[in-house]
Amino acid sequence: MLQTMAINRTMTTTSAAIDAEIDRILAAHAGREGPLLPILHDIQAALGYVPEGAIPAIAEALNISRAEVHGVISFYHDFHTAPATRPVIKLCRAESCQARGVEALAAGLVDETRVSIETVYCLGLCSVGPNAMIGETLHARLDTAKLSALVEQVA
Repeated sequence: MLQTMAINRTMTTTSAAIDAEIDRILAAHAGREGPLLPILHDIQAALGYVPEGAIPAIAEALNISRAEVHGVISFYHDFHTAPATRPVIKLCRAESCQARGVEALAAGLVDETRVSIETVYCLGLCSVGPNAMIGETLHARLDTAKLSALVEQVA
């Protein structure tokens, strides 16, 4: 069960504002069963990543080991332990988008250094692929021109 006490972060390197946000998220999940994934998702949504310095606080609050927290973070590809250095475009490469030409779009982005391209499998818009996601916004029916325009827009 989640402990509601303030977490001692003498061993961490996070800032006071980040610590406060992590404390707020941990407190919001107090009393929930199995809150590790929701906590990690909330931290990622609030900060854009899960700071390494948050791992001890999460482990202590949930009374689990740091290794368990790190294992979950490293297992799921959506969790990041450092802020993104470039804008991220999540490009769907599921079967439906492959059938609609996503591989040709991806090949055109091989030398793109202004954005990070992450592969995801199914954004839920299979009938209107190829698809991509930037932040929380979905983009459907992509072709080379539309994808280039998205790169220009976010870069």
